[in-house]
Parts: sequence; C-alpha cells; structure tokens
Amino acid sequence: MNSSFKSETPMKDLTIPLERDVFLRTLIRELAGTLQDVVGLDEASGFISVVGQNMGRQIDQDYKAALEVSHLTREQVADVFVDLKKRIQGDFYLIEQTDEKIVLGNRACPFAEKVIDRPAMCMMTSNVFGSIAADNLGYAKVELQETIATGAPGCRVVVYLKPTLEAEESQGREYFKGESEG
Repeated sequence: MNSSFKSETPMKDLTIPLERDVFLRTLIRELAGTLQDVVGLDEASGFISVVGQNMGRQIDQDYKAALEVSHLTREQVADVFVDLKKRIQGDFYLIEQTDEKIVLGNRACPFAEKVIDRPAMCMMTSNVFGSIAADNLGYAKVELQETIATGAPGCRVVVYLKPTLEAEESQGREYFKGESEG
C-alpha cells in the first residue's frame, strides 16, 4: 500500500473492530492486566474488588427499587444474579439453591474473550454477588471454583449463605451485611 496516495474511503466506512462495548471491555482488560503485572494478582484483585463492591451496592439498590422491596429473599437474590448477568451478556444459570448456598454455572463471560488470562476481572462477579447476598441475607462467601479467565470452558460460582464447614473449607472471599455501605 502506497502511503503517498489518499484513500477515497471515508473514515466512517472503514472496517475497524472498534465500538463502545469492545473499547470498554478492552480498557478493563488492559487495566486489569497492568495491575496484575505491576502489583500482582492478589493486589489487582483487591483493587477490582472495591469497584465490584460499589457496583454491587448500586445494582442491589436498583433491583430493590424495581421490585419495590426493602430486601431480597434468597430466591430473589439467585434470580438477580442470573438476570443481571444476562443483561450484560453473560450466560449464568442456576445449578443449585439451598438455605446454605447458591451454585451458578456460566457459559459466556460478559467480558467475552477479553477475560482470558485476567482472573482479577473475576473479582467483579465475586464482589457484586457477595455484596448483594450479604446485604440482603446477612452473610456470603463467594468461591470461584472454575472461571473462563483461567481457561475453563465455563464458570462455576458458589455463593455460600451461611458460615458452614463447607464454606469455611472453601477458597473464597467473605462478605458481611453492612460491609458494602458507606
């Protein structure tokens, strides 16, 4: 291609894989990657956790306002998890729901391919789910058993609702009512 000639194709007609969704997912991917590289995975996850907790608080308020309730039941919490992920193009589904835990599967990450090798981005799910569950049910511990970010074909997320022995033995992050307020 000769750079001395001006193209007749208008800029708006060029085939460039860039639009708001791809731009924002790429931005988050690069931020997470930079944090992981500079401060390490644990610290990067911590920074992203703060954002996820704030988003969880806002999403929780939005659902409670839409449902016209002051708190969500366990069943509503599970429904909110599935619905909110669907709204942002995830494909979460309920595997199991008991008084002790909610188990979810996922076939498509809202960050799509941008989440690959960026496990810190999964803290968004952990903190949004943990904040919503704890605020409404008093306690949550979120375990990301499998994630697309780490190469699994899908995700498996367990949200423990009570500090049972199984919850204590899990590798997860705990959330308590009121922790996300402020």
